[in-house]
Amino acid sequence: MTAPGRPVDTQIMNFEELRTWVPRIERELLRQYAAERRRSPQFDPWTGTLEEFTLRGGKRFRALLVLGGYWIAAHRSPAPALPAAAALEHFQSWMLIHDDIIDHAATRRGGPAVHQKLRADHAAARWGGSSEEFGMGMGITLGDLEEPYTVAALLGSKGPAARRLRAVAEYVRMTRDTAYGQLRDIQNGVLDPGAVREEDVLEVHRLKTSVYTVAAPLRIGAILGGGGPALLADLESIGTDLGIAFQLRDDLLGAGFDPAAAEKSANDLAEGKRTLLVVRAWAAGGPEGRRELEAVLGRPGAGPEALARALERIRATGSLAYSERRIEELTRRAYGRIGRSPRLRPTDRALLREIGDRLVHRTA
Repeated sequence: MTAPGRPVDTQIMNFEELRTWVPRIERELLRQYAAERRRSPQFDPWTGTLEEFTLRGGKRFRALLVLGGYWIAAHRSPAPALPAAAALEHFQSWMLIHDDIIDHAATRRGGPAVHQKLRADHAAARWGGSSEEFGMGMGITLGDLEEPYTVAALLGSKGPAARRLRAVAEYVRMTRDTAYGQLRDIQNGVLDPGAVREEDVLEVHRLKTSVYTVAAPLRIGAILGGGGPALLADLESIGTDLGIAFQLRDDLLGAGFDPAAAEKSANDLAEGKRTLLVVRAWAAGGPEGRRELEAVLGRPGAGPEALARALERIRATGSLAYSERRIEELTRRAYGRIGRSPRLRPTDRALLREIGDRLVHRTA
């Protein structure tokens, strides 16, 4: 195993070794929150809320991709990119806090969603006004507060100032595209499923998921590691394909097609999400199939029999098989790009394929 801080030019950086950096990422997050407490002690309780939420759980996958991107570009220890890796965790907290408000979620990472915790705090203290409005208002603002933490962490990475500024520019692009994807996703959710096309669904996945889950973290790390435009273009193409495949897999899990993922089972149907599964099944299902989908789509109280009928309809129309084919096609194309890139060394290719396998072949 390569010791952090030691050059790794002749070593193989596989995903298991990359995961050994998780404790250092979490220590970096604790260091950053502690610095904020010293800077603004009067806001300590709210900083503590963010710290608890960010450290509560998560695989730190995006943060690890920042370190992986750095190693691919520099082929040495990714320690200088640790602050930037932590930045992606701040960004993830920001997105999750806001997503939970938009989706009216009660829990996240094994505990209450941030806005729900704050709502409960308000009710317990018997403060004036609406506990619901307090929780949402404070949750939105605390989510917003994670953005300056994100930017500060990026600027706090080690290395030439020009690279740090380029990393911030990549973060700006990532944030903008993610917001556009979220806007499109919310808009799709209020349209008749028949009015949402496959390309509309995939555009959301490209903007909302692939950019901030895969492509931008890899590129931010590679920028900090000195990667040139051609390498960054390769990572963009590879990350986009893998990110869309990742989200299509997540949609299968979220619809309840993996019994092992019980916590995700049928949530997407109950929330009324216009996934590729739903859009394809709606187009091919006929009046009876649409009635079966309507019985569960956006209906959290739908019973298990109605859910079972909807899932069977998605299978019978070929929509499930189609999504599996699209996942396979995107993954194959990404692996082809990995194999053909003259900018990647054999060890880089192996690491990126490992990352792809963990994104696409998963059950949670």
